[in-house]
Amino acid sequence: MLYQWFELSQAAFRPARAAVDGYKMLVNNPFNPFSHTTLGRRTVAACEVFERTTRQYEKPVFGLEHCLVDGVKTSISEEIVWEKPFCRIRHFKKSAEGNASIRQQPCVLIVAPMSGHYATLLRGTVEGFIPDHDVYITDWNDASCVPLLDGSFDLDDYISYLMDMFSFFDGDVHVVAVCQPSVPVLAAISVLEAQNVSYVPHSATLMGGPIDTRINPTEVNKLAERRGTDWFKGNVITRVPWTKPGAGREVYPGFLQLTGFMTMNLDRHITAHKDLFSHLVRGDGESADKHREFYDEYLAVMDLTAEFYLQTVDTVFVKHSLPRGVMTYRDRLVDPAAIHRVAIMTVEGEKDDITGLGQTRAALDLCTGLRASAKTHYQQAGVGHYGVFNGSRFKKHILPKISAFMRKQEVRGGKKTRGGGAKISGSRSHQHPNLLQ
Repeated sequence: MLYQWFELSQAAFRPARAAVDGYKMLVNNPFNPFSHTTLGRRTVAACEVFERTTRQYEKPVFGLEHCLVDGVKTSISEEIVWEKPFCRIRHFKKSAEGNASIRQQPCVLIVAPMSGHYATLLRGTVEGFIPDHDVYITDWNDASCVPLLDGSFDLDDYISYLMDMFSFFDGDVHVVAVCQPSVPVLAAISVLEAQNVSYVPHSATLMGGPIDTRINPTEVNKLAERRGTDWFKGNVITRVPWTKPGAGREVYPGFLQLTGFMTMNLDRHITAHKDLFSHLVRGDGESADKHREFYDEYLAVMDLTAEFYLQTVDTVFVKHSLPRGVMTYRDRLVDPAAIHRVAIMTVEGEKDDITGLGQTRAALDLCTGLRASAKTHYQQAGVGHYGVFNGSRFKKHILPKISAFMRKQEVRGGKKTRGGGAKISGSRSHQHPNLLQ
């Protein structure tokens, strides 16, 4: 009933939000003398803060329309090139007109985390890669919007999706896994390498990922291990109500995830909204816009399927199955030692309080079959978890390291002919059925 109560509370707030919005428009009208007083500005600011703290935020858009390539302004168009019920691949296609170098750029698949926020959380990551790379990203679907007829989705299904994606690119791709996907990406590559298939990616970059959470465990890691999988199953899993397309599906709902995100730094969020009120009263539009931009993204969350969430908690955070050598994928042992062709890079942030130092780097120790020259680690000073894949230090220091690593692997291994992405963009249903069973 938890989900139903949440939906009921949202419905109860709607009349109040509508009334507050109408009152805000009345007070904020420039022809209303009250709007030019301090009390009027405070009233308008209070109305906006109330509306923003009680609304449900919709899925944001990437909104990337142009970039500079070799100093030339180049248009960007988004297209869906691969699609299944729980995920689609979004391609940021650049116009190659007048710039032939675009066709020679390395192809990059950014695997966004399926951990509550939408792929747009990585807008800054995408924006950083776009000028010098042919960028694709996984756009995971909100589980509450996927009908029960489309079946279940667990960690094994996630790995199967990744395998099918690699097959779709025919191996001519560099994979960048941000946080949560690090484990399934390493697992998918391990299984494919053990089968010696031809379409493994050129490289995989794992950024702030929980490969071995026994190393420098954070509060998040300790909580998962202390509570255990059964606690999460009994306390955070609920069913999608009848008002949504995925009615009846068991999920870990986005509003509960958001509660967890917010309470980790509650004082900071309260202060941020107090600051928004002050910015609005003073007429500091730039600071207010920065607040809106951040929280429009941060407060937009999606549901995860219960089976995926619980299997991930159990495999990654409770049993530590991958580093202990006991993780399986559809009854097959996942052995990173089988990796011998895919170069691996790990990236960590010095102040990461979500994925502790050393947890991601552990992947390099697991890949014992990979030559030392194909392993790279980079630790960025002065950044936390978010700074590993976003912000000024990411663009200035981390991104150039990753880009150089990718190009080194293409020179070493030889790049396959992709025809500037034409083949990839022209298909939406390519699959490799042998690895989906």
